[in-house]
Parts: sequence; structure tokens; C-alpha cells
Amino acid sequence: MSNPFDRPSGPNGPDGPQRPGGPGGPGGPGAQRPAATSRRPGALVITAIILVLGFMLLSGFASFWTERLWFGSVGYSGVFTTLLLTRIGLFLVFAGLMAATVALSMAMAYRFRPVLWPGMPGMPDDGMDRYRQVLAPRMGWVIAGASIVMGLFAGASATGQWRSYSLWRHSESFGTTDPYFEKDVGFYVFELPFWHYLVDYVMALAVVGLLASVVMNYLFGGIRLSARPGERLTSAAQIQVSALLALFVLAKAVDYWLDRYDLVTNSGSIFTGMGYTDDKAVLPAKEILAGIAIVCALLFLANIWRRTWLLPSVGVALFALSAIILGLIVPTLVQAIRVNPNVPDREGPYIAANIEATRAAYQLDQIETRPVGGGAQVDGRLEALDGVTDGVPLVDPQIVSEIFEQQQQVRAYYSVPNVLDVDRYEIDGQDRAVVLGVRELDQSGLAEGDQNWSNLHTAYTHGNGVIAAFANQRPEDDSTQQTGIQWAEGAEADEDTLTRLAGPDGYETRVYFGEQSPTYSIVGLDPSGNPVEFDLPQGDRSEEDVATTYDGKAGVPIGNLVNQLLYAVRFSEPNLLLSSRVHDNSKILYDREPRQMVEKVAPWLTVDSDPYPAVVDGRIQWILDGYTVTDKYPLSQRESLEEMTDDSLQENTGFQTLPTDEINYLRNSVKATVDAYDGTVSLYAWDEEDPILKAWQKVFPDVVQPKDAIPDALTEHLRYPEDLFKAQRYQFQRYHETSASAWFEGSSRWEVPSDPQLTSRLQPPYRLFTDTGEGETWSLTSVYVPRDKENNLAAYMAVNSDATSEDYGKVSVLELPNEPTGGPLQIANTFSTNEDVSQALLPYTTGDADRVPGNLLTLPVNDSFIYVQPVYTRRDGESNFPILRFVLVSYEGRVGIGTTLTGAIEDALLAEATSGDETEEPTEEPTGEPTESPGASPTEEPSEEPTTPSGSTQQQIRELLRQAEAKFSQADAAQQAGDTVRWARLMEEGRELIEEAVRLAG
Repeated sequence: MSNPFDRPSGPNGPDGPQRPGGPGGPGGPGAQRPAATSRRPGALVITAIILVLGFMLLSGFASFWTERLWFGSVGYSGVFTTLLLTRIGLFLVFAGLMAATVALSMAMAYRFRPVLWPGMPGMPDDGMDRYRQVLAPRMGWVIAGASIVMGLFAGASATGQWRSYSLWRHSESFGTTDPYFEKDVGFYVFELPFWHYLVDYVMALAVVGLLASVVMNYLFGGIRLSARPGERLTSAAQIQVSALLALFVLAKAVDYWLDRYDLVTNSGSIFTGMGYTDDKAVLPAKEILAGIAIVCALLFLANIWRRTWLLPSVGVALFALSAIILGLIVPTLVQAIRVNPNVPDREGPYIAANIEATRAAYQLDQIETRPVGGGAQVDGRLEALDGVTDGVPLVDPQIVSEIFEQQQQVRAYYSVPNVLDVDRYEIDGQDRAVVLGVRELDQSGLAEGDQNWSNLHTAYTHGNGVIAAFANQRPEDDSTQQTGIQWAEGAEADEDTLTRLAGPDGYETRVYFGEQSPTYSIVGLDPSGNPVEFDLPQGDRSEEDVATTYDGKAGVPIGNLVNQLLYAVRFSEPNLLLSSRVHDNSKILYDREPRQMVEKVAPWLTVDSDPYPAVVDGRIQWILDGYTVTDKYPLSQRESLEEMTDDSLQENTGFQTLPTDEINYLRNSVKATVDAYDGTVSLYAWDEEDPILKAWQKVFPDVVQPKDAIPDALTEHLRYPEDLFKAQRYQFQRYHETSASAWFEGSSRWEVPSDPQLTSRLQPPYRLFTDTGEGETWSLTSVYVPRDKENNLAAYMAVNSDATSEDYGKVSVLELPNEPTGGPLQIANTFSTNEDVSQALLPYTTGDADRVPGNLLTLPVNDSFIYVQPVYTRRDGESNFPILRFVLVSYEGRVGIGTTLTGAIEDALLAEATSGDETEEPTEEPTGEPTESPGASPTEEPSEEPTTPSGSTQQQIRELLRQAEAKFSQADAAQQAGDTVRWARLMEEGRELIEEAVRLAG
């Protein structure tokens, strides 16, 4: 008996023998049909659908086109074009392959379908007839639709692989190989990720093609589940299914082979990289499974000719059993029996490889460590200590932000960051640390009634200038420390140190590109030639409005109707079409936060979380550090960048360049600047030997300028990046130990101490001038404490942050002996409980006044260390700001306090001298009785009447604060003399002076 599914023998498919219901049948043309009810959608529904689709298309085009215009406005059209073409190319190739696979699978299944369909007279009905009748006349459209849909999914997925594809195409050599496969590191970083994607894509092709073939064959009778064994698939269906299964299993064999290389980058329970179980059990298992998969693929191919599923079924069963035994059971047994009872010996060689790779990937192998005794003294005592500490930053960048706001923000719609930046400037031949912030626009400071569209987007468009204070609270000539903030740049005419450094013409103060810039601003002279943007008058506190207009290079012209429409759609703002403030001269500024701008023009960079401003060649430049990172460096320890850089000042890093923020390689490869006025973005190569940077320079040629193109004036302000330092600090706390056994035991492990002012977060690093044995340098510093023993100090870490120095980037670690040495938390506790400190602060912390501790700084002094902490006080009230009252010092176990750092050091030295076993003889013999008897009333009048200050409002406030400070100093002296009446009067007068200053400040 012939099989009706094997060979065509008459008209095919729907044109062959007809079922009842064909012409003449019950459902044929001769039969009476009921009147059809019209189900066509109404005109309004169709119109609504067209409008919605049109708006979606317009929104998509507006987003695309305005992005293109933005790249052109900042001079990086090439980046946009490269990204666009790469993504389009990937989309077309991978979408085309997927669409072709689906179309071919469906077309072949339909072309070779059996002639006699199940469900015909004499054949059992399989329930598919109604679907065949619907699909058969429209099969071309069905195949095209399914192919397009699956192709779109595949293409969209492929566009996200533009990074791995670009690096694969432009791979570089690291010049270092791994010890297990002897492959160059570049293979793992550049090539392996994209090979994995290609193999996964081939498996996806096989699976999707197999599904399409099975569904089509089932619908049109090529697969009959109800038939006898051996007749359930037609010959054509069997060939298709066997070929696609063979392709899938063959791709799986390649996947197993590539998975071998992943063993050196996978994270284990103890460390990243190859472990004992991986080497002895997992690696052989993957090789064996790859071989079994190849055998299974050959069996599926043989099934094309043998027409039996016995051998493929046995092969698949063997494959699945082997995967369970070799992939799961054997590694588990090896780990439990061989490794866990003797981890140090089994894992020792692998830990050593991890240590070596991690130290290389994070440049920890370049850190110099030397022991210090912890007890040596400095010759000259007070003079020497004063010379070592004269540059200590007493101005806390976080606390004094409020002072900057109160004393220098002359308009409510300006503000500075909550945490200010620290930079250095050469003044009169001497490097000075400066705490500074940009006076940025803060539109929330506008009165509610003034917050309309015209004001927010055409009038209040930019910030103005820089506010700066000398970090050591000494004046411009760096003489003696003062009790008040010493301004290097401010609102008054005499606060102009940075302006004078910039040259006779000063610097461009307008800030259109900043960290707090509005979403977008419309700039340009109005048709009558008049500026409409509000600006800040310079040199005085005049309330007169000053108008200006932007004439920089950046910005997109928005004078034509098309651009106005596109931006109106992008920002959902009809005023861009309707307002007279948008005219032929108008430009639109948007996407102008410096970090965002650098991430857009260099999308392969990870940008440091702390952009900082500097006045360079007459312009305010935002300086940013760009990193090249990967999580594929073999054997190097993989950690979360967010976790490594976390501290009490850190906000969300917004890590952008990897699907996860875990990395195991980090280089500061690029220095970037953004001009605060015209938005010019400049990228300079910094680590020109970095292979990842070299690869990206091939992808985006001419985007990164060579290192020697960096202007000298800019180099003076470049510094060692914080996120890189914190990542190295995090890794070095474990990887300072190079012995595998000691590393595993963890007995010598360090950790970063908690911030004494916020113990739930880690202490941040500090920038200051310090000397670790090779002379004083501009440094970024931190400390370590032993793990779980935060009261002791274990080591001091500092990196040379002077980009003009040949030793830039040199990290030095001073390691203390294993003996008790006070750490930051212990010193902070000593300060808070010291009786002399509490007594001195008592007059300033009574009533509604609070103590505000500043940064606790650690400085090396030869082989010893000195701790310095400024202490501020602040009274309740929105208009009250912190005032620096005292400086605390801890040196060699003794605490000192003074209104200046020199006074505090002297107090600490005196405390030390009087606490020893030997005491100095008094110069005179004390008399038996006091020379004078205390009177019933004070011997002096409490004070002179305070003089009425004159000058500008700011000068009056300063004079009142100076007088108040004098009152409080006199009150301290009265208290020490036991004259409580005079102390109370002086304190009251001081408070009145402060209240008067607050009233003037408004």
C-alpha cells in the first residue's frame, strides 16, 4: 500500500481534490449564504490610528534628527555617523540572516508538503483544516510577515553588540598571555565576547528555524502525531528537522569549546579565574562534551539518509546524561572531596595567578610600600611641624558650601554644589590649594511667579563665574592663618586672585555648560539686536540688571520652522513654535552637563563621577577623567565599580559602559575638557599604551587628540582621578599581600576606615600637599586600618597628583608595624571626649548652637603621623552658616586645640612636654600668696563699644564677624581667669554682633 504522504500524484495543495464545500458543494458558489454584517472600522477609528502612528513616527524621527544636530553642534558628527552605520550594518546583516532562515524553513516546509492533506474523505480529521484554508491563499504574506518580525527582533539585539563587534574588528595585543591557554589577553578582551555572540546567534537561528519548520509541517501535514511510528514525518520534514538539529548541536559543540576560555574570567566563590575544580574537572568536561556534541551532530546528519531516529535519540540521551554527570556531578564531587578539606594547598597556585593578574590589571604592582616606625620625632619641633602643615586644607569642601552660598551668592537663582572641588594654582611662584565651585544657575531660586517659560528658557540661561577660597585659610601672600575664610575669587572687587592669574582681561565668567544647567535654553539676539539673557554684574553687588547674549560655537540654530517643530516634539513644548522669543537668530542649547557630553561623544569611555572646574587660559574648563574598562581580563579579580568607589561623599556613579558595573581592569586613558562657555569638548590621550584605547582610536579616528596636544596651562590642573584611586585603594587592601597562603588566611588584610562623621560610609580620600619621603607633593591620600580593628592605623596611602611631575601617578604606601597606633575613629573619639576640647567649645555649642566637625586629615611627619581636624559651629536657622572656631591636632598621643593650626600644634607639644616624667623647673620661685586678691567685680570693663562698620554690605558683615570673634576670644580669656561675669557679658555681645551680621546678610 503506498503512503499518500511520500510522493505527489496529482494537483497540489489547495488546487487538488476539494473537500465538501468546494464549488457545487454545500458551501460552494451555488449555495445560499447569509448576508454578511459589515465589520469595517469607522472613519474616526482609522483616522485615530493613522494619527497615533504618525505621531509615533514623528517622535522617533525628532529624537533621531535632533540627536544628529547635537553631535554636529559640538563638532563630533563623525561619532554619530560611525555609531549609526555600525548599528545599521549589524541590524541588516543579523536581521537578514534571521529573516532568511525563517523564510527558507517555512517555504521549504510548504513547498514539500504532502499532496493529500489529512482531513480529506477517508482520512481522519486532525483539526487543522480551517487554518490551512485561511493560510494557504496568503502563504506568501504569512512567510514574509513571520520573517520580518523575527528579523526585527534579531536585528535589534545585534545593534546592542556594536561595542563587542567594534573591538573584535579592531583588536589589539596586550603583550601578556594567560598561564593556562597561553592566549594573549587581547583574545579575551576583544575577540572572545563577539565569538560567543556569533555562536549564540547561530544556535538561535537553528532553534527559530526549527520552530518555524515544525509549525509549518504540522499545519500542512508534514508531521502527523496520530500516525503510526515511522510515518509521523514525511521525508522532507525529516530532512529539515535533522539538518536544523545538527546545526544546533554543532553550534553547541563550539559553544562548549569557547566556554573553556571563560574559566579564566568567571567569578568563583573565593576569587576570579581558574580554580582547582575548574582545571581538573570542569575544563576536561567541556572538552568531552564538545566531542560528544560533534558526534550527535553527525548522527543527526546521518538521519537524513538513514531515515531512523534511533541513533540520534541515543546520541541525545548520551549527550544529556554526560552533561549532567560531567558538568554537575563530577565538579561537585571534586570540590567536596579534593578541594574543601584542603583549600590552601589545592587553590594556592591558582590564588597566586589571581594575585599576579589583579595587581597587573589595577596597576597595583607599581605601588611602592615601605615600613615606618610610627614614633620618630621631627627636629625643630614647632617650627618644623608648622612648616610641614602650613598647606593643610582647613576649609572643608563639604561644610563651607553653606558659607559660599551665604556670603557669595548675591542672587537667589545662583548656587554652588553641596560638595566643592579642590584644585591648586601657582600664586607668586608657590602652589596653593584652593577650594572652589562654579556659581551655577539654580532656577528653583526664582520666585514662583517668575517661573514661566520665557524666564526659564530664554532669560535665565547660565551661571556666572567661580567662587574660590584658599584651602589653608591663609591670605594670598600665604602668611599667617586667619580666623575667617580667605577668598581667592568672589563677588567683591578685591576678591580677584584667579581673575588676575588669568591675565589682564580676566576670564570668561558666563557658564552655559555646567552640572546644573537647565534642560534647554534659547539664546541669541532678538530681531532688534537686543540681548535678553540676565547676567551678573561684575565687581560690585549692584542690583541693576545686566543683559547679555550667547555667541559661542555650540548650539543648534532653531530659526527655521522644521527645527522648531522637531524640538517642540522632542521637548513637548509648543512655545518653541509659538513664542516670539524663538526667531531667526535663535540657537537651542541642550544636553550640556559636562559628564553627559563626554559620555555622548566618547560612548566607549567610563567617565569619573567628579568633574571639576579650573580657570585655564581665560576660560572656565570642566576637567573630566575617562576610563577604559573591561570585565574580561583573565584571572583578575572582578568587583563592582560602584562598590569600589563608594564613600561618604559618593553619589550614584551612573556606570554606563558595561551591562553590569563589575570590572577587573581599569585605566585612566583619557583626559577630557568641556568649555563652560561655548561647550567645546576636547579629548586627550593620557595612557597612550593602553590597548583598549588603541582599539577605540581605530574605531573613532581623530576623536582623541595625542597626549602632547595638551596645553601646558591645562596640564597644571590635571590631577590623579578619584575613582581610579578608590578602586586601587579597594583592591590593595587585599592585594598588598602577595603570598597566596597569607592572602587566603586574610590575617594581614586591611580595610578603608569608616568616616568618623558618618560611620555607615567609608572615609573619602583627601587632596592635600603631603610628603611620603621624597619631598612635598600635591597628593590624593587615604589610610587603612586592620580588618575589624578600626581603632588602629595600619597604613597610609598617597599618590602623586601633580601632572607636571615625572612621578605623577606614583603610589606610595607607608606601612605601620603591628603595634597600637590610633586610627581615624579612635582619634575622632579622643577629640570628642577630650576635656580641654569640650571646655573650649562650650561657649560656642550652648543653646541653639551645634558643633560641626570637619574632615579628619592624616599627614605623615617623617615616620610618625599627625591628625588635623577643623571644628566649625553653627546656630539653628536657615540664614546661619558654619564658622570655623578651632583646629584640633593629635600628635604622638597628645591633643592640642587652637584657633589656628599653629596654635593647636603648639598646644599639643606643650601637652606632651608637661605629661612626661621630667618637668621643667619654673624660672621664678612662686610666692606664698597671690599678688592680688580677686575683687568682687571685674577689674576691667567688659569691652569697648563695638565700632559701627562701614563700606559695602559684605565688608560690614566681615567686620561684624571679626568683632564677634574678638569678643569670643576675650570671653575665653575671662573664663580661664575665672571671671564668669565678664565671660557672660562678652558672650552676649558676641552673639549680638553675629545676629547683626545675619540681619545684614538678609
